[in-house]
Amino acid sequence: MKNLKFLLFLFISFNAFAQQEPNLARYKTTDEKLQIWLKYTEKILENENYAKLITAADKGIAISKNHNVYLSRFYIQKGLGYEFTNNQYQKALVNFELAWKYARKARHLKNETTAIMRLNYVYYSVQDTVKGKSLLKYIKQVLDTTKNINTKSVLNGSIAEYYQNNSEYETFINYQLKSIGYKKLLKKSIANQENIGISYLQIGSAYTKMKQFPKAIEYFNEVRPYLKDSPYVMAYLCNYYLHSYVALKEKDSIRKYYNLVYSYPTAKDSLFINLSFANRSMSEYSAGEGNINKAYEYARKSVSFAEKSNDPDIIMEANTNYGKVLNEKGEHKKAIQVLKKASEKALKYDKESFVMINKKLSQSYAALGQWKEAYYYNEIYSKNNDEMMAQSAKQNIANAEARFQNKTKAQEIKNLSTENAIKNIQIAEAKQQRIFLISGIALVCIIGLLLLKQSQSRKKTNLKLQALNQELDDANKIKARFFSILNHDLRSPISNLIHFLHLQKENPELIDEETAIRMQHKITTGAENLLSSMEDILLWSKGQMENFKPQFRKTEIAVLFEETEKHFSNIDHIEIVFENPENIILETDENYLKTIIRNLTGNAIKALDKTPNAKIVWKAWQENQKNYLSITDNGPGGTQEKFKALYDQSEVIGIKSGLGLHLIRDLATAINCKIEVCSKPNSGATFTIIFE
Repeated sequence: MKNLKFLLFLFISFNAFAQQEPNLARYKTTDEKLQIWLKYTEKILENENYAKLITAADKGIAISKNHNVYLSRFYIQKGLGYEFTNNQYQKALVNFELAWKYARKARHLKNETTAIMRLNYVYYSVQDTVKGKSLLKYIKQVLDTTKNINTKSVLNGSIAEYYQNNSEYETFINYQLKSIGYKKLLKKSIANQENIGISYLQIGSAYTKMKQFPKAIEYFNEVRPYLKDSPYVMAYLCNYYLHSYVALKEKDSIRKYYNLVYSYPTAKDSLFINLSFANRSMSEYSAGEGNINKAYEYARKSVSFAEKSNDPDIIMEANTNYGKVLNEKGEHKKAIQVLKKASEKALKYDKESFVMINKKLSQSYAALGQWKEAYYYNEIYSKNNDEMMAQSAKQNIANAEARFQNKTKAQEIKNLSTENAIKNIQIAEAKQQRIFLISGIALVCIIGLLLLKQSQSRKKTNLKLQALNQELDDANKIKARFFSILNHDLRSPISNLIHFLHLQKENPELIDEETAIRMQHKITTGAENLLSSMEDILLWSKGQMENFKPQFRKTEIAVLFEETEKHFSNIDHIEIVFENPENIILETDENYLKTIIRNLTGNAIKALDKTPNAKIVWKAWQENQKNYLSITDNGPGGTQEKFKALYDQSEVIGIKSGLGLHLIRDLATAINCKIEVCSKPNSGATFTIIFE
């Protein structure tokens, strides 16, 4: 609904001060007069008194000679006055273009942004596609050069609106999401929060156009936190919920949101618009349920409220639905009358409605046995439906036709050249020598082309061989890396298990019954954890035989922490704590990340071997739209040189004492993250994994 665009503008407009019309004679300088008068006109705009705004803006223009910034602002106000006074778009267009002109002269980006934002909509309203496309190109140029966040937020929204008007909904959504991203970077204010809510509402509306109603509801849910204190917009939101739940046939939700629309107090014109929209949705639902009498009553209410709103778009939509119901009710003559009325402006506002109107007109005439008229409207329906449903296909066909025409013209030229050659041969036999010469040159060219092709083929073969050699080299490196992982992840648990067994066998007198039971339990638990780790690693190795590459999927950090805790359950002299209050879920390779976590934990355990009250803390959190994992120990720490392998590609550490830090670095790089180290001697160490 076009009214959403008006809402979006209202929240961008300035806040003004409450005051009476100022007496400009009290002020000496022109600057003082202009400042006071601008505050006054902004207050009129805020109060939506558009007729008065036109008059006040004219006076502002009269006293703004050679003050381009003020001129542009007053022309914007005058344009808004015309735009929102019975949709006088042609007069609004003239004033917005003047506002744009003076804003560019003054190099006033804020006024220029507002002017071209409104022009973008008005060009669409008057169907000036040439100026609309030209303005779109200019807006994209501004976005390429400006660093102003407000301008980026507004103009990305304007580009989105352009594509929405042309039913290119996916492109619209992409630009609207960019606009929202920039709006979230702006200083928080009520107006900006409401702008974000309106933008989410527009995206949800686009998904309803694409019949993706569950996705639409997701975005409508995003709207609530931003617009909960704005009953004017909440009424629109309830209507879109209602429209979506009608499509999904969820009866309880339909009734809930229909009643809510009536509960929100709004301005008079928007009240009628919302009530018309709500009753139209209920009419569609009743018709879908086969209750045509209820559908008829709701449709009549929808038309009544639409006419009170004086909004041509809403009137057209209400009459379209009313005509459909009359058609289904069997009142075909009346249906034709209503549908023809709706058809007058349907193509301008909504091509989908235009298609539906012509389909129902065809059906109504057919029901009356007026086959000529039925055929006529069916032709219009078929033509426009094909255009609407196959826009991209039509473009491809046009491109194919263009290529065919070019090819045909080329062939015609070739044929004419051949004919001329034959005529020239017939006219002068002396030219045969030249033909032989040309043929020889052509033959040489063909031979040259064959040799070139053969050379290119050899190059391609060589490149393939180089690629295969590179793959073989990579495979060998991968094999070495994988065996290093196996060596590290299995050797340490086995070593601990053997240590317990030797102690039990060689020094039984050192172990009392209680300690023996406890150690037996530890051995059993350690063996079970070892078996689990072996199965885990072997399954991973089986899946990586063909291709040692990460397999990204959603991974719960809580599960990885739990498995890590089990893996090191036999470590009783070190307290290991896992903190994951946000229950982080990452899109990563579970086995790569598990290997990194285990080995960083193992390294920390070794570092804490002689540390009293040893403690390891794992944390997981989100910050600035990034995910972080960190491990902190209270061990002896070390210098940055000690951990050089984590950030220096040329540094290589062996694996005799555990998985090399260079392997941890390589695994982290493979899953698009990096590891930072913060450590000082005698102060412990913190390793932070940052997911890009």
